[in-house]
Amino acid sequence: MKEMVMIKLREKKIGQATRDAYGEALLELGKENRDVVVLDADLSKSTKTGLFGKEFPDRFFNCGIQEANMVGIAAGMAYCGKIPFVSSFACFLTCKGYDQMRMSIAFPSANVKIVTSHGGISVGEDGVSQQSIEDFALMTALPNFLVIVPSDGFSTKKLVKLAAAHHGPVYIRCGRPKVPVVYENDTNSSFQIGKGIVLEEGKDVAILACGITVFEALQAAQTLASTGIQASVVDMHTIKPLDVRLVEALAKKTGAMVVCEEHSVYGGLFATVSETVAQTHPIPIETVSIKDTFAESGTPDELIEHYKLSASHIVEAAKKVVRRK
Repeated sequence: MKEMVMIKLREKKIGQATRDAYGEALLELGKENRDVVVLDADLSKSTKTGLFGKEFPDRFFNCGIQEANMVGIAAGMAYCGKIPFVSSFACFLTCKGYDQMRMSIAFPSANVKIVTSHGGISVGEDGVSQQSIEDFALMTALPNFLVIVPSDGFSTKKLVKLAAAHHGPVYIRCGRPKVPVVYENDTNSSFQIGKGIVLEEGKDVAILACGITVFEALQAAQTLASTGIQASVVDMHTIKPLDVRLVEALAKKTGAMVVCEEHSVYGGLFATVSETVAQTHPIPIETVSIKDTFAESGTPDELIEHYKLSASHIVEAAKKVVRRK
């Protein structure tokens, strides 16, 4: 079992958006390594790559609304020894550039980092055309790609820098709204790609979450504790490769599991964890995710509640799965 990271959640402290943290991390990487280049599809103000572009205009390329071409350009730069970071909204880049990501990046295992913003339904009022609920499924299906989902600003910076150090394709999903703080700056930040972080220890149920659902899971664990149910909470920031050893250990320890994600029930963290549990130590599993539907327009908080991704719904799922043991 991983060493527990102690986090006290006495109140909800709102931090920065993960897209803002990405922009700051890019700027730091640009100062450290001249091989880092950035490509954007005319959305640098929203993806926050504009910070890098202002500081390093000779290494920033606005490709216009040409996502597929942008991916191909990035692949070519990687073949020349550069470390390209490619950004746009999650649904635009994964859907419009998928063939190029498949053949020009995944197949040759090119050293390209795809970092998207506006992932999930917490985009809010922009509506279904810009709410990516299928990007995990698309990107985990591509061989050689790592798939990473930070939970807050601090974890975003750590994981973006780890992605830069990794040689090969990486997909990272960031979000639009400011999110609650999960990791304080002085927290034990032993982030490793492919290794989940145990935030709370409990013997009755394991709650595995990624992205904005991590904080919701921590709140749910507090509520469950008041009812006598002790929950382990894990930030499963890497969907691929999944931390198989940790999942198996938690399955054996708790005998029940809830998987939370701001993504379709199909093809994301729930699917990956379920496959692992079925192969290693079968136990009852429930999911808190977006069912087989597109979302509507609304505020982020309204949508998270309407599509049952909030802490109260995690509590319900945990109680249900504990009864199934």
